[in-house]
Parts: sequence; structure tokens; C-alpha cells
Amino acid sequence: MGSCIMRIIMFAVCAMWFLPDLVLAKHAGSTRHYKFDIKLQKVTRLCQSKNIVTVNGQFPGPRIIAREGDRVIIKVVNHVQNNITIHWHGIRQLRSGWADGPAYITQCPIQTGQSYLYNFTITGQRGTLFWHAHISWLRATVYGSLVILPKRGVPYPFPQPFKEVPIIFEETKKKKQKNAEMGSGFVRVMLFAFCAFWVLPELVFAKHAGTTRHYKFDIKLQTVTRLCQTKSIVTVNGQFPGPRIIAREGDRVIIKVVNHVQNNITIHWHGIRQLRSGWADGPAYITQCPIQTGQSYVYNFTITGQRGTLFWHAHISWLRATVYGSLVILPKRGVPYPFPQPFKEVPIIFGEWWKADIETMINQAMQTGGAPNVSDAYTMNGLPGPLYNCSAKDAFRLKVKPGKTYLLRLINAALNDELFFSIANHTVTVVEVDAVYVKPFKTNTLVITPGQTTNILLKTKSHSPNATFLMAARSYATGPAAFDNSTTAGILEYEHKSSVSNTKNRKPSVLKPALPMFNDTIFAMKFSKKLRSLASNKFPAKVPQTVNRRFFFTVGLGLIQCSRNQACPGPNNTMVAAAINNVSFVQPSTALLQAHFFGKSKGVYTTDFPANPPFKFNYTGTPPSNILVNSGTKVVVLPFNTRVELVLQDTSIIGAESHPLHLHGFNFYVVGQGFGNFDPKKDPANFNLVDPIERNTVGVPSGGWVAIRFHADNPGVWFMHCHLEVHTSWGLKMAWVVMDGKRPNQKLPPPPSDLPKC
Repeated sequence: MGSCIMRIIMFAVCAMWFLPDLVLAKHAGSTRHYKFDIKLQKVTRLCQSKNIVTVNGQFPGPRIIAREGDRVIIKVVNHVQNNITIHWHGIRQLRSGWADGPAYITQCPIQTGQSYLYNFTITGQRGTLFWHAHISWLRATVYGSLVILPKRGVPYPFPQPFKEVPIIFEETKKKKQKNAEMGSGFVRVMLFAFCAFWVLPELVFAKHAGTTRHYKFDIKLQTVTRLCQTKSIVTVNGQFPGPRIIAREGDRVIIKVVNHVQNNITIHWHGIRQLRSGWADGPAYITQCPIQTGQSYVYNFTITGQRGTLFWHAHISWLRATVYGSLVILPKRGVPYPFPQPFKEVPIIFGEWWKADIETMINQAMQTGGAPNVSDAYTMNGLPGPLYNCSAKDAFRLKVKPGKTYLLRLINAALNDELFFSIANHTVTVVEVDAVYVKPFKTNTLVITPGQTTNILLKTKSHSPNATFLMAARSYATGPAAFDNSTTAGILEYEHKSSVSNTKNRKPSVLKPALPMFNDTIFAMKFSKKLRSLASNKFPAKVPQTVNRRFFFTVGLGLIQCSRNQACPGPNNTMVAAAINNVSFVQPSTALLQAHFFGKSKGVYTTDFPANPPFKFNYTGTPPSNILVNSGTKVVVLPFNTRVELVLQDTSIIGAESHPLHLHGFNFYVVGQGFGNFDPKKDPANFNLVDPIERNTVGVPSGGWVAIRFHADNPGVWFMHCHLEVHTSWGLKMAWVVMDGKRPNQKLPPPPSDLPKC
């Protein structure tokens, strides 16, 4: 403990936790959720046992901890024969008298089997109070402390304590009776670390309440105007992009999703490991049936061993074009970043915008066999930027101070395009990808595929130049199909002191960055090879040194035979398809995870997904004459704890192309990559098993291959697919079934009761 405190002291001066916690409080920390289950509990005192009424089986009851200004929501559920109410003793209850609690004064009692939500805001109060039952004499056993910390950053008006200890006095009687009146008054002995006055209270807070983050996602239509055209889009809470999720490593996150639109919906928490919580992963018909109109589902998961930038998005049809948002995981409290503490953190999320209705467009394309239209614009935090017609004011602006370091959390939520990104006249430092820290390196330009995230440090210039700088992103495109060749841009502008007058009359120049050519595969490969894990004692690279199973998957395009009543545009009535090992995945009509868990896989999926291509050919050379693919719902079954090596090989069928492959449920290590055909005899000798990059989405190089390794330590059914949505729609996807282990903590729990039905 002493060494931990000393580390906190060392970093207090630079406020290593201050800014992230302000963000956390702003977005999620101001509402504290508790649940009080009123239940009987056998307790022994004075050598005699008896059943008493308790909250959550605890005597005294659980401690409530909040800050001045917080909103507190407590759901009380009565499981005993006695009627119950709870009074929050000393809380002012300004304009919230319905939450005060005395029976028959402000409320009727909560009867057996019923519940009531106490909802109040703590206004202008800080210190020690308590709560107790307020009906009959039940407060003899139903009571607990209520600690109100000062607002963050506000010290006590007395010497800072080393530790805080609640002491609550009470009475006890041997006999089970109602006349055991509770004593009043108790003492709090207070003290905190002498370095940073908010640290230890927050550690206490996290222990008792701060580890569960509640959000509600209302799926609703919203009218939005872009490119001088207005249309109705599917959103979360009417926001585009959607709300930011903020939590800490180790937190439990609970998101209730309620569907108010005609479309079915699911939400995927992209990059979250979902250890033993596969029911919350989100891909439609893989881990769950969709949430239908008027229905809801609660996603419930714990963030284990992860910190950094991820994102969430719809995972059904093409709805993620507008249903997406950032997911920021802060380190555990008191744990610094392994890079200089930024002055400010700014999420930047890239997307695509279509003027047409997206669902109509993709449904039409899938019926006719043609390629869907390319997007009309890229967006940066939902805005196209000044390089598009009619969008001069629809630009993301980042105002910065000179001489400061900013952490930019970049997220590519675009549907079909990898992107180059650069900031004019600025160099950035890459410090993290896919919520995994990397060995820092400087660059002027980076490449980011759909499904990937990249954290960069931007050190601003020491003075405020009379210029604005465009932050620009445009497509990295390698395939044969048409693509959106436009550029989205945000505006980086420096703050100027009001006393400076010589710049007032001069219009600042606008500087644009130079981006690589749209098909610069050499730059993309060089950038990818710069990424290395930290591989430190604190953040080790746990790459499997040996493997149990090896797989070789070809990924690419092909043709599929259309039915007789279809008129498809390809030769001999065929249409373009995408496949892994010549298998184009057919989406089932029920969720694979349910079929697996309940032993009802027959007729839903088969376990014969091929470990190798059905035949060998020159994968990146002249394609074979027969490029028809097979179709089916096939999976690979892995025993728990299997160490897997997977080589993903691009093919030149129809055209070589980069494919960003995303694996659900796991992070993997990129141990090797190259152009041309993978050579199983020579290439493994050059694998990096020391500090390979760890991530959840990797770009298979155009006309090349990539080798990954992962440890199958997460039971469930896990989707793997190309994160170019058009390729996913065409079938470039499959699933891994990881069996339960022998121990209880190696088994997938049963599904939640509200899991949607197909």
C-alpha cells in the first residue's frame, strides 16, 4: 500500500487522474445506482441466532457513497412479509419529497413483492448522514451509512485525513421483537492520502458504487441535414454520432437498449473481450436474435484487462452507418498512462454519409446482385467538413492552446473504406491501437481501417500561428470496385490572446496536409510494421509461443450462382460473393450461440468449416478458371484453451484487395505479414514472437497475407468477418465455437432472461 501511495504522490502534481475523472463525472459519474433487496438473514449475536430483516443480507446495510451534486437512484425490492419504506435521514429532498420515505407521510409502504425507486439529488450538502427503515421498528436492523464527499477537487476545511472510518451505533436484543430501537448519532473519523485529496475517497467510492456504469440507449428516428439534404436516420437517443460510453478498466457496464423504430436492432461493443459474457456481444443471429420494434434488451458486461479507445455500433444490416459512438476505457484509478499525461482528450470518429436511404439501398443491391452505391461523403464526428459543397459550417473544429499535448482518440466507424489521416504541418505520436498500448513512434500520416482505433499524441506549436490547419482523411482503396474518392476535414485552430492585435485584420491561411495516393499499399504496409506491443513487465505481450491448431484461410471475392427466378448481372446468371476458404457464410434464422448452448445446432450450423482452402492455386497470381464459391453456415469448433495460429491470405480473384478482418471475443497478436503468397516453410522463421502488435482488427494486405495467434480462453460463439460492410453482406464471415473449460470460471453462464427471441 505504501509504495502505491508513493506512486500516487509522484503523479499528483501533474494531475494524472484529474482530467479523465472530470470527463467521467460529466458523462456517467453524476448518477449513482444502488439496489436494495429487502430480505431475511440469519444473524448470531450474544450466542443466539435469529432471522432479521436486512438490506441485501447485510447487517448493518450497505454504505451509500456519493458526492455533493450527485443524483442517487435506489431501487428497493421487498422480498419479506413486512411492509417497508426507507428514509434518507438528513437529505434535504429539494423538490423530491416523494423520495423522503416515512410511511404514510410521503408514501404508502412497499408491500411484499413490490418495488419502489427512490430518486433524489444531493444539493448543497456534504458529510455524514445515514438511511434507515421508516415504518414500525424495522430500523432496528434496516439501516446503514450515507457518506457525501465534497465536489471533486474541493478540500475539507480541516487537515486532510489519512483514512475515513464510519462507526455506526445501534442496539441489539436477544429476542426477535420490534422494540429494538436504534441508537442515533455516530462518528466519522476522516483521513486521506496527504498527496492528492480526491484519491482515497474515490478508491472507496469505486469499491462500493463506482464500478457499475448505467446507460440507456433509446433507438429512435432523428431528422438530420447533411450536404444540403435532410433525411430521417436511425440514432441512439437522437444523437449522431451516438453518446459516448466512458468507464474504467474493471468496471461493469449495463446498457438498456429500447427499440422505438421499425428496424430490428442489435448493438456490438467492438473490441470488448466479453469474457464469459458472450450474450452481450451483439452481432445479429450470431450471439443473439435482434431486438424487435417495441422490445428491449440489457447488455451487461465487465471490462477485464482492457483500457483505451474502442467503439460501439449497430450489428445488423447496414444500420451502423448512423448507429455508432465512442467507448472510452480509462485506466484503473491511480494508474497513469505509459506516455506523457495529455492536457486534454478528444475522440475523433470517422464515418460515411449517404444521401439515399441506406437500408433501401443495400436491400436493393442484395436482391439484384449489384454493388451498392458508394457513400456521398466521409464524416468526422458526424460532420463532412469544408471540402464538400454546402458544408462549410458543418465541420468539426478543435481549438487548441499552444505548447500543450492533446490525446486524439481516432476511431474508424466507416462502413467500407480504410482511411489515411493527417494533420497539416503537425507530427503526431502513435501510442495505442485497438485499446492496446504500443511502443510510441512519430508519423505525419497514419492508416486506419474500419473497425480499428488509434490513439495519437498531438503536441501543439509553442506559439499561436496565424493559420488554421486541416485534419484530413480520405480513402485508402485497393480493390477493383468504385469507392468514395472525397476527403473529409476538420479544422485545427489555435487560441489567440485577446491582447494580440496584429492578427485581427489578417485572415488566417488554411493549410492542407499531403496524403498518400489512394492505393499506396507500400505506405500501408510500412505503417503496419511499425506497430509493436510495449512488451513491458506491466504490459506484457502474452503471445502464444507454441500452438495447438493451425489454420490457413483464403479471403476474397468470387461468384455465386443465382436462383432461376433471379436475374443476376454476372456471367451465367451469377452475382458477386465473398468467401473464406471458398465458403460464403449464410446467415442463420436463429442465433448460433443459443443453438450451441442448448445443444440444438442441427439445422442451424455445421462444424465442418475447412481448415485450409479446398484446393491450392497461385493465390495472388492468375486466378483459377472456376471462381464459383460454395455457401453454408459453417463453424470451427475449438476446445477451451486452444492456442491458435491463423494465416489470412488475400486472393486476386476478381481483384486483390485489402480486407480488415475483425475477430469478436478475443485480441490476437500479428506475428507476421507480407506481400505475395504465404510460404509455410520460410515465413514462420521470421515471425515476431517477442513484441508483436496486439489488436482485434487487422488489415489483410492487398495481394498479401497476415499471420495471427490467439488463445481461445473465452467460451462461446465468436464472429470473425471483414469489416468492409459490403464484403460482410456478400458472405466474407465465419464463426468460432469455443467449448467450455472444466472449471466453473471457464464455462459460459446461461443467457439472461430478457434475451430477444427470433
